[in-house]
Amino acid sequence: MEAASLFLQFLLELQEEGWFRAFLDALNQAGYSGLYEAIESWDFQKIEKLEEYRSLLRRLRPEFKTTINPKDILPEISECLISQECEEIMQVCSNKGLMAGAEKMVECLLRSDKENWPKTLKLALEKEESKFSELWMVENGAKGVEMKDLEDDETKTFDVQIFYKEEPENQNLSQNSHPSSEAPHIYSPVKPRNYQLELALPAQKGKNTIICAPTGCGKTFVSLLICEHHLKKFPQGQKGKVVFFAVQLPVYEQQKSVFSQHFERLGYKVAGISGATSDNVSVEQIVENNDIIILTPQILVNSLKNGTVPSLSVFTLMIFDECHNTSKHHPYNMIMFNYLDQKLGGSSDSLPQVVGLTASVGVGDARNTAEATEYLCQLCACLDTSVVATVKDNLEELEEMVYKPQKFFRKVKSPTANRFKSVISQLMLETEGLAKSIFEELGAISLENLFQIQNRKFGTQKYEQWIIAVQKVCMLFQMPDKDEESRICQALFLYTSHLRKYNDALIISEHARVKDALDYLKDFFTNVRAAGFDEIEQDLTRRFEEKLQELESISMDPSNENPKLEDLCFILKEEYHINPETRTILFVKTRALVDALKKWIEENPTLSFLKPGILTGRGKTSQNTGMTLLAQKCVLDTFRTNGDNKILIATSVADEGIDIAQCNLVILYEYVGNVIKMIQTRGRGRARGSKCFLLTSNDDVIEKEKINIYKEKMMNDSIVNVQTWDEAAFKEKIHQIQIHEKFIRDNQGKAMPVPDKKNKKLLCRKCKAFACYTADIRVVEECHFTVIGDAFREHFVSKLHPRPKNFGSFEKKAKIFCARPNCSHDWGIHVRYRAFEIPVIKIESFVVEDVETGVQMLYARWRDFHFEKIPFDAAEMSRCAQDLSLQGMGDLE
Repeated sequence: MEAASLFLQFLLELQEEGWFRAFLDALNQAGYSGLYEAIESWDFQKIEKLEEYRSLLRRLRPEFKTTINPKDILPEISECLISQECEEIMQVCSNKGLMAGAEKMVECLLRSDKENWPKTLKLALEKEESKFSELWMVENGAKGVEMKDLEDDETKTFDVQIFYKEEPENQNLSQNSHPSSEAPHIYSPVKPRNYQLELALPAQKGKNTIICAPTGCGKTFVSLLICEHHLKKFPQGQKGKVVFFAVQLPVYEQQKSVFSQHFERLGYKVAGISGATSDNVSVEQIVENNDIIILTPQILVNSLKNGTVPSLSVFTLMIFDECHNTSKHHPYNMIMFNYLDQKLGGSSDSLPQVVGLTASVGVGDARNTAEATEYLCQLCACLDTSVVATVKDNLEELEEMVYKPQKFFRKVKSPTANRFKSVISQLMLETEGLAKSIFEELGAISLENLFQIQNRKFGTQKYEQWIIAVQKVCMLFQMPDKDEESRICQALFLYTSHLRKYNDALIISEHARVKDALDYLKDFFTNVRAAGFDEIEQDLTRRFEEKLQELESISMDPSNENPKLEDLCFILKEEYHINPETRTILFVKTRALVDALKKWIEENPTLSFLKPGILTGRGKTSQNTGMTLLAQKCVLDTFRTNGDNKILIATSVADEGIDIAQCNLVILYEYVGNVIKMIQTRGRGRARGSKCFLLTSNDDVIEKEKINIYKEKMMNDSIVNVQTWDEAAFKEKIHQIQIHEKFIRDNQGKAMPVPDKKNKKLLCRKCKAFACYTADIRVVEECHFTVIGDAFREHFVSKLHPRPKNFGSFEKKAKIFCARPNCSHDWGIHVRYRAFEIPVIKIESFVVEDVETGVQMLYARWRDFHFEKIPFDAAEMSRCAQDLSLQGMGDLE
């Protein structure tokens, strides 16, 4: 910075002609394009606007460097840095470690003059599924964050499991999977099996059908048979149009590929839209111009709401993957509400056929078969289905393909005297105390209530939730002294980041070796030392190192051996003694445990012959975890083809849809969920003679799994019940449920809160400048908000929109920003609506202040702000909007 100041000093003394242009050209050539544009146009708003993001990044710096692997996101954000900085980041990663590299990346981003770097960083984090993206809120900031109620019962095992759930990365990652897999290689014609024809038959007869069949039997192939039959049945001059829904993005990507390769060779057009691509394509044109459309369901929900898709009548067949999700406010149910409103409203327009696919319809909260049957009827009513198709005539063939393994329960002892937990818990208490003391210094300005949550046990998922809650609240923390505010927030992020690592280590020690937990912490503190290493980090590192010798002694003490591992070792040795060709999948809750158990197997002389592989999701939760899609495919191919690779250690990424046909031993290591998850994980053991062990030290876990087994029987009994009913009688029952549910929807909807008629001020969220009163706000087409009157025009400035486009009745023309100098906070857009030129503002850009009391509130969405919302009125707007139009367009010119 001193050198730059000296450089500018000499620059300003130059007398030669052309020095200014030469300076600008040099800036641009060196990669400082943002600074170049700002000086060239004499407009520094874009660069100044970045300061709020720099402030947020400074605040989040401690969490960034302990969470982010800079090598993963550097390719995505390199355009926001100059090439020399990218090289420096990679060099620091190689020489000093990933944490130091992340620190360097923050330093470079804070200097970046590219206006798009905050958004680019957000997209890179989301692409890597980084948990840090929850904190890096580019559009909305850290608004509306509330503390969750963490007082729920600690013994609810299934809740704990849900937290560790990872989404399936792909339903068929293996390149050369078995033809009976969930997504077989049907790109060249494949002969369907008899049980697949049986499953497809009711839908091919035109009946609305739920197809319930085990994981691994080829339901995707069944849906292709139904789809092909459906499209071919239309007479000359008529065409069918199919929409296939997939909830998860990886499943959407796979199904789009499968349908494209199968149907395009038959002359049909296939296209897809997901949340990741919807901004770049026209839903209307995709639906109109293709025969088969693959969608994530929210796309259709939004399109029906805004009129882009006028009605479900444009489709002739709808296929719902994982259709058991059709309940409550799930997007599947939102689509079917639209369908049922059309059906029950007496519309003459035709409705599409409905087909649902699932491995388990579930039972909800049912306690007996009668209640399970009612639950199934509710699901059928939601999907308007009159048939539940299961394999009955070709059961033997199905069982040849999908074998149901034997289930065994193993109750093992927990570690007794856990000295490691005592030492780490003491360090956590000290760290909490240091964090709490910061707020005690401040007197009235305090976040002490964050530390008052009861039953916050160390070494639990609940404690992790508490850490996230603290970090989110910290993002809203404000003080008059911004430097002090920044210091306090950075300190709190440092303390919580260290607490999270200690919490992870306790979870590892509970289920694996103390040695693995200690290695995890030692790696973390090694990275801390190699990075910035400020005073707080030095203090926390010193405290850990003071206990290190004691922790090393504990980790080497044979008496601290984990009884769970002894039992796991016994099971593996026994099974491989009986059958040396056994192939095992070992499910665990966290990725840290995957790594720990892999090391344990490799270092155990009696088990090292297993040569373990690992399979985890893509999300980044620490420096060294997360697998790319390609890496996952390689792991599965190796497990399938390499006889030496006898065991696969996996998180829940493998429990849905991945075909591992050779697996004949499934071990659930402290791992249990609901009945649907139980059926899916058990379905990984496909080979005849398969076994499934649940190994746990927790009685509640075993009890939960026994309940799941009972619920599965209830589910199967309920399906048999429904299948024995007369179809006409069943249709009538479904119809009555639909009428009843529609009556409830229409008459007992969510009670609307009474609007607050008191006038409020809207202040710029960044600089607190006055913007307008709520009395001047009008609602356009129920969801857009404008401001009437010339007074508001004085409080914002306009700039031509970088991506002008039309949406609905609106023509997006300009961006509007706070007019206060050195602020330029983004307030919304300027649009042409019918004959009017009007501003459209977003509530997340403002602070709402009560005129009488001065109390300020933040809102993330307009629907959460319950003021008196006056509809847009063309007559009222005509006079003031015309004046605003003349002034506004003058500015834009």
